Amino acid sequence: MRTKHSSVTIDAADLPPLTAEQKARLEALAARPDDEIDYSEIPPLSDAFWADAVRGRYDRPTKTSTTVRIDSDVLAWLRAQGRGYQTRINAILRREMLAALKREE
Repeated sequence: MRTKHSSVTIDAADLPPLTAEQKARLEALAARPDDEIDYSEIPPLSDAFWADAVRGRYDRPTKTSTTVRIDSDVLAWLRAQGRGYQTRINAILRREMLAALKREE
């Protein structure tokens, strides 16, 4: 498993093995019942919060270069709005994708 954070890539296979003490602490935490978990510093989340939640809102998805055939008038309309027409195309497609995913739920 690889984890990427900022510009640093960490491979889990390259990490040093856990010590006996670290393993014991992890096992003790895993054995703890859920009702002993202190949630006092975490605000409760209402159903309204989850209704407006969007997956990946703060994630920067990877970009893939592709060739797409678009009607000339549609492309002219997008370009006429100024710089960033490709970003607008992506935003329009993302909006439609999210709407379709919401309908599937």
